Amino acid sequence: MARSLLVRAVWFLLVGWWLTFIAINVAWFLNVTIIGIPLGIAIINRVPTLLTLKERREPIDPDAGRSQHSLLVRAVYFLLVGWWLSLLWANLAWAFAASIVGLPVAVVMFNYLPYLTSLYRFDG
Repeated sequence: MARSLLVRAVWFLLVGWWLTFIAINVAWFLNVTIIGIPLGIAIINRVPTLLTLKERREPIDPDAGRSQHSLLVRAVYFLLVGWWLSLLWANLAWAFAASIVGLPVAVVMFNYLPYLTSLYRFDG
């Protein structure tokens, strides 16, 4: 369901900016607990929606064009880089969003968050 720009703007001003900050830091904590990774990744994948109610595009079809990296490659990347890089990236993006002027940059940064965390590709 498409939401109007006005509804999305009101959501951002009243809820999205603070809820996103909490969500990205809870997701990071869940990710470093190892057992919480599935929930942490699920939260990360929904950050753009939490921020502005923007609907996420569907994940790419592995049989069409680009495919996902293997699970082993993604796991090694997450353990060596993704867990800390995603925390820095997400909090920097949140700072841009909280400034309101940097919101367009923040939205783009949040859209790359799943890839920076675990090399997970979304279509588009």
